[in-house]
Amino acid sequence: MFPHVILLPDSSLFIAANNMAMKFSWETNTERRLPNLPKGQRVAYPMSAPAVLLPLTWEDNYTPQVAIFGGSELPDTLRENEVSSQSPTSKQVSRIALDAGGIAAGWSTENMPEGRIMADATILPDGKILIVNGAKTGTAGYGNVPDQAIDWIMQVGQSNADNPAFTPVLYDPAAPAGSRFSSAGMPTSNIARLYHSVSTLLPDGRVMIAGSNPNADVSSVKYKTEYQVEYLNPPYMMKVRPSYTGLPRTWNYGQQITLMVTLPVSMGIPTMSVSLMDLGFSTHGVHMDMRMVRLKCTLSSSRRTLTITGPPNASVYPPGPAWVYILANGVPSQARMVLIGNGNSPPVDQSAIDK
Repeated sequence: MFPHVILLPDSSLFIAANNMAMKFSWETNTERRLPNLPKGQRVAYPMSAPAVLLPLTWEDNYTPQVAIFGGSELPDTLRENEVSSQSPTSKQVSRIALDAGGIAAGWSTENMPEGRIMADATILPDGKILIVNGAKTGTAGYGNVPDQAIDWIMQVGQSNADNPAFTPVLYDPAAPAGSRFSSAGMPTSNIARLYHSVSTLLPDGRVMIAGSNPNADVSSVKYKTEYQVEYLNPPYMMKVRPSYTGLPRTWNYGQQITLMVTLPVSMGIPTMSVSLMDLGFSTHGVHMDMRMVRLKCTLSSSRRTLTITGPPNASVYPPGPAWVYILANGVPSQARMVLIGNGNSPPVDQSAIDK
């Protein structure tokens, strides 16, 4: 259950389930099998691992890359009574570029600081990936591993996982391999976020974290039903931030717009970037629609206006709502919403309705 499906800039779909992946063309009903995930890494329920379309950038012509974080390397031939809440999870991050050269090269791998099952991975406006939630041992789900057979109320409730991962990790996809992970400046929680947990980026740049209920019903046992919501402040929230005005209601493909910007004086003439984001929605570690597109922009010599070119087409960013963050030296503004495309209703195939 819960495979990963991601729209790519060539209009095909990236799909991953178990330890397999493919590119699927919905236009021609054809698939291209990709190399299997290395070292037996499994990434769909109950071996749940988040998959992220890394930021699409105009600098490399929006070449897509996907990264998948953790999950499990347990054989899928094991029966439920051969798996426990103490079974090891995967540290592995598997990453692939989905152009011809990247597919030929296959997956590259590196390790997170610790293994995680049921993690959530959220793209931040600065292009880094925030990894939160999940457990260091076990699998996703509840009520079907042998731990619960003996004194389960005192042990892990009905949870199939144990040893929660409390410390968030930042992954920088632009950094060299071996130096992409950091927890510096990240707060450690004391709330277990196991099965049925979520995270999502907010327009102000914070990340909302909620959920956890690895039980059949509302429960107060260990790893109880969790009602508390947390708001995580990434490191950029502590810095002086840029702001802007003048965003239109709609923004068509390839259209140039100009925003009025206010930049911190201390930054001088900063390096500017623009992140166009769909914040998505999530369940079971699958973040539907989440994507970030870095757009081409030019700052005026007065530091007062920023001219930005919209996304090139509907496969790079599908028509619909988007959030716009401007960044000065990597520090994001608060976001405002715009409608990407011409604002018209999508075309309707009346013959399909009449059938």
